[in-house]
Amino acid sequence: MSAVSRAVLDSLSRRDFLRAGAMVSGGLVIAIALPGCSKPQSGSTGLQTFTANAWLRIASDETISFLCDKSEMGQGVFTALPMLVAEELGVAVERIKVEFAPAGNAYINNLLGGQVTGGSTSVRDAWEKLRTAGAQAREMLVSAACAEWGVPVAGCRVENGVVISSRGKKLSFGAVAEAASKLPVPQKPALKARHDFAVLGKEQRRLDTPGKVDGSAQYGIDVKLPGMLYAALAQSPVLGGKVKTVDDAAARAMPGVKAIVNTSTGIAVVADSWWQARRARDVLKITWDAGANVALSNAGIFQGLRKAAASSGKVARSDGDAETALAAAARGGGRVLRAEYELPLLAHATMEPQNATADVKADGCDLYVPTQVQGIAQGTAAQAAGLKPEQVRVHTTFLGGGFGRRLEVDFIPAAVEASKAVGKPVKVLWTREDDMTHDAYRPPAFDQVAAAFDKDGKLTAWQLHLVGPSITARMFPAVVEKNIDPFAIEAAANYPYDVANVKVDFQQHEIGINVGYTRSVSHALNCFVAESFMDECAASARKNPLQFRLGLLGKQPRHAAVLKAATADAHFGNAVSGRFHGLALMEGYGTYMAQVAEISVEGGVPKVHQIWCAVDCGQVVNPSIVISQIESAIVFGLSATLWGEITLQGGRVQQTNFNNYRVLRGNEMPRVHVNLFDSSEAPGGIGEPATALVAPAVCNALYAATVKRVRSLPISRQKV
Repeated sequence: MSAVSRAVLDSLSRRDFLRAGAMVSGGLVIAIALPGCSKPQSGSTGLQTFTANAWLRIASDETISFLCDKSEMGQGVFTALPMLVAEELGVAVERIKVEFAPAGNAYINNLLGGQVTGGSTSVRDAWEKLRTAGAQAREMLVSAACAEWGVPVAGCRVENGVVISSRGKKLSFGAVAEAASKLPVPQKPALKARHDFAVLGKEQRRLDTPGKVDGSAQYGIDVKLPGMLYAALAQSPVLGGKVKTVDDAAARAMPGVKAIVNTSTGIAVVADSWWQARRARDVLKITWDAGANVALSNAGIFQGLRKAAASSGKVARSDGDAETALAAAARGGGRVLRAEYELPLLAHATMEPQNATADVKADGCDLYVPTQVQGIAQGTAAQAAGLKPEQVRVHTTFLGGGFGRRLEVDFIPAAVEASKAVGKPVKVLWTREDDMTHDAYRPPAFDQVAAAFDKDGKLTAWQLHLVGPSITARMFPAVVEKNIDPFAIEAAANYPYDVANVKVDFQQHEIGINVGYTRSVSHALNCFVAESFMDECAASARKNPLQFRLGLLGKQPRHAAVLKAATADAHFGNAVSGRFHGLALMEGYGTYMAQVAEISVEGGVPKVHQIWCAVDCGQVVNPSIVISQIESAIVFGLSATLWGEITLQGGRVQQTNFNNYRVLRGNEMPRVHVNLFDSSEAPGGIGEPATALVAPAVCNALYAATVKRVRSLPISRQKV
């Protein structure tokens, strides 16, 4: 995949965000022209229709269309991004018809350098970009109306899709769209001031909810095409294994089976229905070449990580001289505190298993896919089909969960190769067991951390040695060729506390299987270590964990503010009898967040009753979406904290479904209280950060309850 990733990313050149597209009678298009796109054509109604390569399209029938360049996987971009356009354009959000954008250079995420939905970047990337798009269209529409009236632009305004002159004359957007399309695009349109916002910062019902309720919203698993066949895929039970021999006679004789295709990722059984394909797949007699991972186990993985920890890694941060300060404390009357932490492999466990539908023809391919990386998906399908990337049309569907799993494209080649082989559309659908046992798992970690106190009890040094595999080295190797993996040091290199000597380094150690980006990536790994150890430091200094932290946050007002708010809301340290509090603090994705967990221990099993979360994520587009994302992230984090673990024996993943890969159930859900700050700062990301604070907050509360430290997750394997 890395070769495909490089090829696709290299082919994506950045362009100006907006420029005048093809301007034709009947509408205004604010667009970026893409190579290979067809010209606008007249529809049966006489209206002009435009190919789906524009951000914003306004037709003479008053239709306003917006192409959403980010994948909707429940995080709310199908509503939040149109709100940015609606604010500047001067229309109600409900007026905007939202469609998914195709793969194309127009839709590069400037924060990630590719057409990617991830890293909690959707609103951050779009904040100025899409508001500018709406403002440019607004100014062009106003100019066109004023030209028709013969009045100056000054004093004219837009309201509810209508241009209104200073004397009360009115023209609808559709009425002036054709004239506006002939005007030059303003390069620096005036954007609204925050105090003038009518849409942003307000509650807005999600635009995708009706379709999800009535079933009209199309997920990848829902795709149906005329003449479509279905495929089930047999993959090596040992991760990384390959097919040696296959006896498919019994499978070919089963009802509905059309073909058995040896694809680059496994044996695809193609049939009239998916159940026919699945049953036939299960009777294949395959001899597998297990490959290098035949003896791989968790014990071996962590043995390798521990061995690698003996070497120094690439330095991510070095303030002062932490090693000298540690040595001085050890011999000079101070004290040194050390600890080691372990975190397991985790599966993404999206509710919708991986799937893709491909329709390959001689001159092109249509790919219907729930993906977070349209450009890479396009390049992957092109390679599998033997086509050029521009010959692949990517149709993004809704995603039944992403969490970073659909940054991978391993489920695409089999669909393309099977479709090419049989000459018909083919949908490949993985089972839950396929998905659980063939994931790109969250990396494991073995981390060593140390702190030094002088003889007066002052924290003088902090040293964090991170050890684990690098996701980025596989997916985007050029990023880490000479530099440290930026996604491995999150929530570590930005250690916020005022300590004179700080060192953070990362020792990369690969484990033989693919690891992938997962919700909150290394924030969840590193925040657990950093914030758990901060509690250890507070205990060693015989100080309250809240006051200990606040004493080191004098230079970090946003950190201190959320910490004070969360602990005040929770009445930190004053839980009712039998319950205990723990806290955690982090800045990640440009968002400042503190959490307090309230737990009890019943029969040696922890129960999480409440979580308070104070959040400063800058300016908010839609408060209800932000709150739902925080709640969702906490559920995700709790599942991982309490039970999440992928184990391997002989290179085979042992967890196969939700019966042995536990997630939080309805009756286990704690009450979640969200304190969302009113801020004028630039927007931060919100889809992921709350996940990262759950584990340290809960484990710090467990220490308060039991005086036992949890340094290895999940909690279910600990004796509390």
